[in-house]
Formats: sequence, structure tokens, C-alpha cells
Amino acid sequence: MTKILTIVLLGSTLLGYFLFVKAEGSKIWYVDDLGDGKVGLGLKDDPFRDLQNAIDFAKDGDEILIMPGTYEAHPDSYPEDLCGNCETHKTYVKASRGFLIKDKALELVGSEMDSTVLITKAGYGVLFDHSRGSSIEDLKITGGVRDPDGNATDAGVVAKFSTVTVKGVKIAGNTHQVEDVVVGIGGVFGRENSELFIMDNVIENNGWDGIALYRGANAYISDNLICEGRGAGIGITWDATAIVYRNQISKYWKGIGTFGDSKAVVRNNAVYDNLGWGIIVTGSSFMEASNNVVTRNGNCGFAPWSQTARGVFINNIVTENGWRAEWVCPCVGIWMYGLSQNFVISHNDVWGNKEGNYKDMDDQTGRDGNISADPLFKDKTDFHLLPNSPAIGSGDSVFTDPNGSPSDMGIFGGPGARLDQ
Repeated sequence: MTKILTIVLLGSTLLGYFLFVKAEGSKIWYVDDLGDGKVGLGLKDDPFRDLQNAIDFAKDGDEILIMPGTYEAHPDSYPEDLCGNCETHKTYVKASRGFLIKDKALELVGSEMDSTVLITKAGYGVLFDHSRGSSIEDLKITGGVRDPDGNATDAGVVAKFSTVTVKGVKIAGNTHQVEDVVVGIGGVFGRENSELFIMDNVIENNGWDGIALYRGANAYISDNLICEGRGAGIGITWDATAIVYRNQISKYWKGIGTFGDSKAVVRNNAVYDNLGWGIIVTGSSFMEASNNVVTRNGNCGFAPWSQTARGVFINNIVTENGWRAEWVCPCVGIWMYGLSQNFVISHNDVWGNKEGNYKDMDDQTGRDGNISADPLFKDKTDFHLLPNSPAIGSGDSVFTDPNGSPSDMGIFGGPGARLDQ
């Protein structure tokens, strides 16, 4: 039986879905882009016409229902004394914001992600600032404008000192770039002391990381489609913590990474067709990565990238990585850069990687439950295992599938799998 490293990752708020209870006396307000020049009273038969006006008018605990239509922000400057991703936290940053929810909790509810559209025209598209207990769902966020200050953490949704649920939101088309600024506009960014629940979203065709956590943020990240962007699909940095379940990450520069002193549990994710590495652990960060599929990434599949990186890599399938010239790592399955001795690597299927399955470590095939065989996926994007797959029932006995059977390797095995997928 493999020895499993254990660690307490997150506060109690991330042990389950965060339930927001409406305060006594809270109200529901309506917004509709009727385009008739009126302000409106926020009532169902006389809605507000402007979303920011509704946000400013609403009180703590209120809900804002946003009808189908297009809503443009009134962007404003947003200077900051703290920088989310600078070496020195106390660094002045010149940013901009679109829609602003500050010093109160609101529920923003659209009609559907493709029919209620927010055009932000700013770097921080929808900004939650000291907003504990807010949510945003069932709408689209697009049309961001990159800030010239490269230290600004531009994204469709940015949370600072806030607790926010982001659910059923499409964040797409935020591709504006500024010359000489490498970073673009990302999807959802959590910053100082924020707690995020990021579920069932589509984050695609944006200019930077899909989801990024900085400076004490923690998040539950599940069942998101993150594709076609620059940067990393999911980046957990500084001292952030995260639970990362069942996401699909493709066509980014890089897949999932922990950096700095961050900590994460990464389970049942499909990380494929990215340009560089699939999953990386670096700095002094900790990761438990189990039951992931890491396939067809441009360079390496998985890399513990420092001697102080720690964690567990178990029940994963790492196949067919290395289809482009070396960029961020060799074109291999697992690269033990720095000869880290702090990782448990067991019960994985590592097969068919261009320049070898293992580098800077002994070949693990036949050791600790590791195998090297074609996993027999159903097809290129459906990672269900065919009935004769060698990965079925081959996982570590510590883990079981949800039905109690021995764990399969890959995203449909282990305790994080969903029986309805």
C-alpha cells in the first residue's frame, strides 16, 4: 500500500458548497436593457436599465436579476496599493475596473450564459472588493481592455478580500493586448484573503491564465471548461490553496501548476493539447495529483520542478506527450527535475511519450503499481476507458471508485469521479 502524504489544505468553508442565506428584508431587483432612456425603479414591470446603477442601489444581501440583453460597464480607474502578483506585495498598481461590487454581498443572476452579456471595457471586468457572500451566475463576461500596467491582475472576474461563487458563467473573448505587455486578461482571479467557488463555467479564448490564485486566496474549482488561451489553465501561486476537481484544460500554453508555497489537491482533471507542460509542481509547493489524464501536451506531462516541491502523483494516465520542440521541459512523460525525493509516484500509466516516459529518475514501470501500456481511451477527447483497458482496476488500493470497486486510473476512477459522467 502506498504511503499517502496528508496535509490540511483549506479552511472549513471549502469542505462543501458554500450556502448563502438571504438576510431578513433582502430584496430582488430587476435590470433590463430596454434602451428607452429611462432609469427605472428596479421593479419587475419597471426594471433598472443600467446594471451598475442597480448594483449601487442594492443593499447587502439583495439579488439582482439581469434579463437577456447586453450591458456595458462605465469603466473607471482603479489604483491599488497592493499588487496581487508582484515580488513585493505593497506595490502601487494602476488598474481599471468595469462593474464594481464593493463593501456588500450581492447575487447577480443572468438568464443564460449566452443571452445575458456583460461588456466590461476594463482590466478588472467584474470586481468584488470586500464583498463577503456574493455570487455571479448564468451570464457572459467579455470585451475587457488590458491595462498598460503589467502588474495589474486583469481578469473577467477579480475578487479581493471577498467570498464569491462564480457558477455557469462564460468568460470569453477578452483578448485585448497592450504592446510590450506580455500578460493579457484572464478568466477568474482570486486575490488577498478571498474564498472562491468556481464551478461549471466556460473560460475560453482569453488573453491570460484561465484561473489564478494569489496572496492567501483559496478556491474550490470544479467542472470548468478552460480552453484556448495564453498563460496557464489553472495557476495556484504564492500561499494560495485550492481543490481542483474534474476540469478540462486544453489549448493553453501550460496546464495546471502550483508555485511558491501554495498547496492543492488536483483530481480527475483532463489536461491535454497544451503547448508546454501538463501539470507542474515547483517552488516549495505541495500537490496531491490523482486520477488525472495528462495527454498530448507539447512538452512534458508531469514535472516536479524543484528539490523542495512535495506531494503525491497517483492513479494518473500520462500518455503521448511531446509533439513539439522542447520549450519549458523535455518531451517526456514525467520529468523529475532536480531529483526531488519528496514525491510519491505510484500506480500511474505512463506510456508512449515522445522522448521517453521518465527523465532524471529511474524507469518506474513495474514498480509501485506503475505500468506502461496503451490506456485504450474511447477516442481522442473522450477519456472513458474501453472494457479491455489495462488501467481498469489498476489504481492504488487506498482509493476506490464511487461504487466501491477497485480504483481505475484516469479521470473516471477514484473518489473524485462522478458516476453521472
